[in-house]
Amino acid sequence: MGIRAVVWDVDDTLFDYTAADRAGMRAHLAAEGLLERYGSAERALALWREVTEAQWARYAAGEATFLGQRRDRVRVFLGEELDDAGADAWFDRYVAHYETAWALFPDVLPVLDALAASHRHAVLSNSSLHVQDRKLRVLGVHDRFEAILCAAELGVSKPEAGAFHAACAALRLAPDQVAYVGDHPLIDGRGAADAGLLSVWIDRHGVYTADDADAGRHRIASLAELPALLGADTRFGARPTFR
Repeated sequence: MGIRAVVWDVDDTLFDYTAADRAGMRAHLAAEGLLERYGSAERALALWREVTEAQWARYAAGEATFLGQRRDRVRVFLGEELDDAGADAWFDRYVAHYETAWALFPDVLPVLDALAASHRHAVLSNSSLHVQDRKLRVLGVHDRFEAILCAAELGVSKPEAGAFHAACAALRLAPDQVAYVGDHPLIDGRGAADAGLLSVWIDRHGVYTADDADAGRHRIASLAELPALLGADTRFGARPTFR
């Protein structure tokens, strides 16, 4: 029957998380008087990214709660033993700056428009529903999706097959009728492929190695390539370059 639905990752797939995180943290550190503490803004931002990835990996592995990994990101980054209230307050002040920088990637609305009539759409994220539901509303695309599923509520996260199968079940479709689009070659690319979905890995910046490329069944550099890959009858006009 072919691909009938597309399930989407959110951060760094639809939403430019990396740019928003960098802009938000830079503004937050300036407001907190902490930019000079790390030698330079770039060093501070690199450390924040490193700490975020390490704590997120703990959460994905079931070693920390969603809220716990947020608090630990603050404690490790600052090198301070803050209590929960102090860590939450610091993170909330960062979020206020981070949210001012929220934006979709430029290719998101055109591809959602191009596929609106031909495919159903849902979201599967390793974040929490509280975070992603609000984010999608603020970005103006919440109503584009039939279902929004997140690991914090599902109790299973990508790359586990159960997470992808939960999204398929929400759409009442078999895995081979669903495409998954995400930015991480292993968590999204290999995870979706191993779960039996059409795996579409978007590598916008070409930062991964050839070995990483093998983890995704289909690798694209822009969402403009997606309609051709899905065989959608649209007028999107992108020349397919997927591999």
